[in-house]
Amino acid sequence: MPAPAAAKRLILIVDDDQLLAEFLSVVLRNAGYETVQAHSADHALRLVAEREPDMALLDIHMPGMSGLELAKQLNRETSVPFMFLSGRGDADAGKQAAAYGAVGFLVKPVDEKQLMPAFEAGLARADEIRQLRRTELNLNAALAAGRETSLAVGLLMCKFQTDRNTAFEVLRDHARSSRRKVNEVADQLLAAEETLNSLHGAFNARFKK
Repeated sequence: MPAPAAAKRLILIVDDDQLLAEFLSVVLRNAGYETVQAHSADHALRLVAEREPDMALLDIHMPGMSGLELAKQLNRETSVPFMFLSGRGDADAGKQAAAYGAVGFLVKPVDEKQLMPAFEAGLARADEIRQLRRTELNLNAALAAGRETSLAVGLLMCKFQTDRNTAFEVLRDHARSSRRKVNEVADQLLAAEETLNSLHGAFNARFKK
């Protein structure tokens, strides 16, 4: 059986100029992307709620909610990366795009030859940001697990009057024998100690009556 085709990356195009939105959509589809169009910010938010795109192209100037306001909401409520469609291509426009968290911007009128290099550079930047966020989350999880293990090792050192290396080795060997991760056993040990401390307090209160 042939391998299933990889899902195409979804690009949301938000522009009240329907001719421009259709032009961008055709170019991107020809380059192998899936596209969806919205002609207002409200429509765009409804589409994002149904399925988050891999990238959004936002016209800055739209009636009702502007592209800048839409960008703020996307930053606040989603993880959707975006590029701006701007009538200006000067340094101030670039600074404004960066200030709102855009990964790039395209200058109107959009030239087909310039569109794909600028778009793919923005998409690559968005992928880098996603990877950094994943790495940060993984690092935070590892640090949390490390703290639990350190606390459990300290508890074993105190309970059995042993050194740090021995305490860690015993904890690790127990985890291996039960086919569990060290931090899982450490977390269980800390929870058990907390329960014992609570019971100890309850017994003391009863004996004082």
